[in-house]
Amino acid sequence: MKPYLEHLTTDEGASWATLNRRLDDGIPFQWHHHPEFELTLTLNSSGQRFIGDHIGRYEPGDLVLIGPYLPHTWHSLDRPDPAEPHIALVMWFLPEWAERLTANAELRAVAAMLSRAANGLQFSANTALAVRPQIEELFALPPVERFLRLVTVLTRLADDEAMPLSATAPELASASVDRGRIDRVLNHIHNHFAEPITIAQLADIAALSPSGLHRTFLRHTRQTVSQYLIRLRIGRACALLSSGSLPIGTIAGEVGYDSLANFNRQFKALKGTTPRAYRAAFL
Repeated sequence: MKPYLEHLTTDEGASWATLNRRLDDGIPFQWHHHPEFELTLTLNSSGQRFIGDHIGRYEPGDLVLIGPYLPHTWHSLDRPDPAEPHIALVMWFLPEWAERLTANAELRAVAAMLSRAANGLQFSANTALAVRPQIEELFALPPVERFLRLVTVLTRLADDEAMPLSATAPELASASVDRGRIDRVLNHIHNHFAEPITIAQLADIAALSPSGLHRTFLRHTRQTVSQYLIRLRIGRACALLSSGSLPIGTIAGEVGYDSLANFNRQFKALKGTTPRAYRAAFL
């Protein structure tokens, strides 16, 4: 699995970053976060979208805005045109960049939208369709015109009553000492979530006492280590259930459960349905 904390670099001659991602083999499950806002338009791809504690279906034309440090990933299951790749058009910009931009009175609506993006936002199909040509053209523009086009897109999106996705939002104190501690812990959890993980291990990684780890983790993620680990394991199980035919017992083991009964119980508590019924919805 990819390291949890992703480090991004800006485009040459620009103050923000872009990525025209085209994948023939599909969009892999790579759970991560970063300090930048992320605006992603997904084309010729359908599958599951994981944002914070949200797990949902996405279809071609899906447009989502994610706030800083909100963990996320996409996991593709299909593409309408098999001759074309899965496409993700991604734009990243730092909170400091956004603050300078939205200090202007004309962009107060954009500032309000960015504040709401702490939980992740999905824009309506009509709005996504309307801005799609502008986003697609943006990637071929020179830096100054690309910047102006992004501002235009953000202004248009601010008029949309976008749907919030995650019920929880991360702590944004990225410059604090605690941020480094929590990143080490999260990196370990995301690389070893299918293995036994103890509070003592994580406390040692964070250089904190178990009680100190509990307080710090709760402050930054708005949930306990146990709750976070369950959501991560069940989220990965959802991707496996909807994208293949592995036996449910095998999937339970793949995501860290020795007991199938415990897996079924925690899956139903989180998703409101059984693993078998969840899989059936994708058949």
